[in-house]
Amino acid sequence: MELVSNGCVNVHGRIADKRTTGGWKASPFIIVNEVAERLAFFAIAVNMVAYLVSEMHQSLPDAATHVTDWVGAAYVLTLLGAFLADAYLGRFTTILLFSAVYAVGMIMLTLSASLDTLRPLKCTVWPCKVASQGQTAFLYGALALIALGTGGIKPCVSSFGGDQFDEGDEKEVQMKFGFFNWFFLAINMGAILGITLLVYIQDVAGFGWGFGIPAAATICSILILLAGVKYYRFKKPLGSPFTRFLQVIVASLRNHLNGVKETRLYEVQTTHSDIPGARKLPHTAQYRFFDKAAVMTNAEEKSNRWRTCTVTQVEEFKSFIRVLPVWASTIALSVSYAQLSTFFLSQARIMERTLGGFKIPTGSVPVFSAITLVLVPIYEKLAVPFLRSLTGHQRGITSLQRMGVGLLVSIFAMASAALVENKRRAQESVRMSVFWLLPQFFLMGAAEVFTYVGQLEFFYDEATDGTRSISSAMFLCEIGIGSWLSSALVKIIEGASGGQGKGWLRNHLAESRLDYFYWVLTAINVVNFLVYLAVAYCHRGKGALVMDEAMVEFTQPDTGNHQRELPSTVF
Repeated sequence: MELVSNGCVNVHGRIADKRTTGGWKASPFIIVNEVAERLAFFAIAVNMVAYLVSEMHQSLPDAATHVTDWVGAAYVLTLLGAFLADAYLGRFTTILLFSAVYAVGMIMLTLSASLDTLRPLKCTVWPCKVASQGQTAFLYGALALIALGTGGIKPCVSSFGGDQFDEGDEKEVQMKFGFFNWFFLAINMGAILGITLLVYIQDVAGFGWGFGIPAAATICSILILLAGVKYYRFKKPLGSPFTRFLQVIVASLRNHLNGVKETRLYEVQTTHSDIPGARKLPHTAQYRFFDKAAVMTNAEEKSNRWRTCTVTQVEEFKSFIRVLPVWASTIALSVSYAQLSTFFLSQARIMERTLGGFKIPTGSVPVFSAITLVLVPIYEKLAVPFLRSLTGHQRGITSLQRMGVGLLVSIFAMASAALVENKRRAQESVRMSVFWLLPQFFLMGAAEVFTYVGQLEFFYDEATDGTRSISSAMFLCEIGIGSWLSSALVKIIEGASGGQGKGWLRNHLAESRLDYFYWVLTAINVVNFLVYLAVAYCHRGKGALVMDEAMVEFTQPDTGNHQRELPSTVF
């Protein structure tokens, strides 16, 4: 009863003991690593447009596009990090390795901002001399390493944190739900430090100090992560899920083309599945076409997974397919969220930012969205118990409902941005206070709190033992794709509205029609929300799917490593 039931081991390779490992004994070390990563990432993201414009002498539309492309790459690379973690390295080793890569990138970025030879000369008269190819290549190399480091860390941290709580223990299950909320709160505290303290240092002491401090914090976070090794619960790599997915597709297509009809489904009879460290999954009737991959047409080929897959392997692929519609129908929020570090800040830069004699740095304005962090403890301590009494659901509302609330709020966030920009244009003779931007930042932050925490819960819960990191990567990859789509949308609107320097989006906001751009995003969010409602209504999670009893009979495990064929009905 003192050992975990999910197969996790301690640092010595033995089944982990609940009394000495995992839970909140291990979680703080993991959270600190992520806080440092977020602190550094946001210190770069919110001021990189300003750095590219003021130091590298790029145009505003180009700088905004480059930043969203970089953010997109950082999050899409989470697929690579998840693949390496699941297939070869394990989550802890992946976090440790890519944290080191991240640190190297931060050191290079600090050098770029500190050495005059790595930047063009200061500009006093427009047009300015742009950075040389060598200077640009060094900067982009640093950003590429940071993006690669983010790609390795992000998909593993939340899953590695979730691994510290045993799903077979009711008390630890409740602790896990709380962990995801506090995890989100903690990493956003890192973001707040990045967009306030570090951005202020960048404005006062220069970008060299502004990038050097988070570089040092990244190095320290690696040491802190190592300090918690004896408390961690580790899951061994289970092999590449992408390979297993491809095997299911190939085997099901081959059997379909061969006219397979009524026969048997194949499953091993051992306690666990033949995916190392993964528990068996019950058969479901959904997506029954892929059940053909588990049809054993030749007993001699039952060990060849390209011809005969197990029921568990097929169900693992089905669980991955189930989340794709939900994943795709929440992507518009990421497109809107990309504006926080680009055009929202461009608005702030030309507005009145003085507060009681103190001038708020432009890069610190996103703290308006971080104010919504107070919603996390309020939701956890007050809203959840109240909603639980109404709905009977242990989390108050489901993950899908929570995401829906966030998507709805994002519509009002972009509408607010359009209205404020329209008002700013109408009063250009008088500089508006930057606090007019508070509603759009706050609403976008609230949308993030509801949607992204809901996604963390949803993707972790719907994932199987062998797809935890991949599921986290899918959630994070959505942010990256949203950033790329934002860049594409900027280019499309720029071209469709008159071309570079003539359309809605120009180098100077006084000549731009940014409010039109925001109304386009509002319309996109409305359509996306309606699509999401339909997808969420039709979604059936793995807990709601009833096993097809007629299809498969699961047997008691025996002590040998025997195989057994399981009866099947007609497909």
